[in-house]
Amino acid sequence: MEGFAELVAAWPGARFLRQSLVAYPLVNALHILAIALVAGPILVLDLRILGAFRAIPAAHLARPLARTAAVGVGLALVTGALLFSTRPAGYLANPAFLLKVALVGLGILNALVIRATPGWRRLLAGAEPGAPDRALALVSAATWIAAILAGRWIAFVE
Repeated sequence: MEGFAELVAAWPGARFLRQSLVAYPLVNALHILAIALVAGPILVLDLRILGAFRAIPAAHLARPLARTAAVGVGLALVTGALLFSTRPAGYLANPAFLLKVALVGLGILNALVIRATPGWRRLLAGAEPGAPDRALALVSAATWIAAILAGRWIAFVE
């Protein structure tokens, strides 16, 4: 792992981010925007599946919110990788970072599972969510909230 961390830290983009007064804060701000694009839509959709906002058909929310969250995940992965490149050894030694990465992976996996279920197809067709859909939505909400908390925790764990 040490060789990998050194290789990543030596990457010219990582050096640029460490040396620039503007680039790192901009990438960090984009990462925060990406987190908002992930968490906001996912939590709204999860809440709808769990029974909130019943006046709005879940089918009307599902596609645009899922697409917005997918864009957010892509942007978060890119900006997160850039931020990681500035201190890879430190991040790899940080338990909060490792927890965040695991939770993000779990969140993405859960989203893929949701999209592969018959419940998702029924939801898109206008049916109300069933118990399995609600269980997956609860796991989703808990996972993404935990990932955000773990991400904030990174700065306080060295």
